[in-house]
Amino acid sequence: MQHVTAFSGPQTVPAAPAPAAAGRKPNLWILDSWRDLILYVCTPLLIVPVFVLAQARWSAEDIYLFVAAFGAMGHHLPGMIRAYGDRALFQRFKWRFIFAPIFLVVVCTTSFLWDLKNIVLIAFIWGVWHGMMQTYGFGRIYDAKVGSFAALTRRLDFALCGIWFATAVLLSSQRMTDTLDSYYSAGGPFIPPGLLRAAQQALRALAIAVAGVFWQILSGCGSAGSGQIQ
Repeated sequence: MQHVTAFSGPQTVPAAPAPAAAGRKPNLWILDSWRDLILYVCTPLLIVPVFVLAQARWSAEDIYLFVAAFGAMGHHLPGMIRAYGDRALFQRFKWRFIFAPIFLVVVCTTSFLWDLKNIVLIAFIWGVWHGMMQTYGFGRIYDAKVGSFAALTRRLDFALCGIWFATAVLLSSQRMTDTLDSYYSAGGPFIPPGLLRAAQQALRALAIAVAGVFWQILSGCGSAGSGQIQ
């Protein structure tokens, strides 16, 4: 057994996958291969065409309101039920679960009353971070399925997710337009276009480099026949 720490307290995890029952292969999937591919791995390949077709009929604002009204409910409600309904989990993060909602209500109310624009930028950055950490979490789940808990693996997973999410935002003209608009509305200092272009090129190169290192390690482990990233 070994202790693994991330953003919460130390957690005890097995040093290797639990031995499979006699005659059974170890389960490397959360559900099974097909459902994992549809629900987790290849979900963007299914969602993007749906949104493209939806935009032909509805405006982006209508789609956003629909997702916020129905998608957000299905996304947030189970999390709240788990956070406040699971006694062990609530006791572990008790003060965080109590004071975080109060803090958010105060911040949002203050921003609304004083017409502060920075809350929009903060919400966007949090949304990117939240999505990145979810992707990283799924990666760690699949690593755990093959018994991979090495520090190098965790750091590469985190670096790959973080850099590619940041690169996607920085290289998206629409995202950068919205982000800079929120940034300047919040009173941020002027960013020279040359500096922004240099940051885009540097981050693109870094993303490719990290992906290359990740692929080299993944390929090396695969050729060794272990099927694991150690």
